[in-house]
Amino acid sequence: MKKFAAPILICLALVGPALAAGPQLQIPDFSHLRDKAVETVDVTLDGFLLNVAKTFARADGGRDEALTILQDIDSLRVRSFDFDSDDAYSQADVESVRKQLSGPGWSALAQVHKREPKSHVDVFLNTDNGKVLGLAVVASEARSFTIVNIVGRIDIDKLAKLEGQFGIPRVHTEE
Repeated sequence: MKKFAAPILICLALVGPALAAGPQLQIPDFSHLRDKAVETVDVTLDGFLLNVAKTFARADGGRDEALTILQDIDSLRVRSFDFDSDDAYSQADVESVRKQLSGPGWSALAQVHKREPKSHVDVFLNTDNGKVLGLAVVASEARSFTIVNIVGRIDIDKLAKLEGQFGIPRVHTEE
């Protein structure tokens, strides 16, 4: 059995990224950045906590649209960091997530990149047979970055109503 251990481990290493190609992103822990950041947001709604939110939505009778939107969501994860100086985090941290968005099922919905001030925003959808299974937003600037990953059946028309809630940043700003 030991003579098969190395080939099995190699196969698992090669297959692992393919298994992660679904709508759920592998978001790093980022614990090494928490002490450097002046503000962090770490939201994970799934399992029990998501079921509690869904129960409140049902009890509310649909008056709270943000909670109602969660009915078809399996998980919502937000990681956001703000720093008081430029380049306090490594681009490799953010690129490890962006790289996953080139996998099967992911399609770019919007990509905005600015040189000055340095800013990158990528919005991707994970679809299968015309159904939206997930959404990812990766936004980075010199002093901040935010990663949002929503998994589940997503109604794009209603999704904008989650802006500014559950740690999801506002994309549209009033001028």
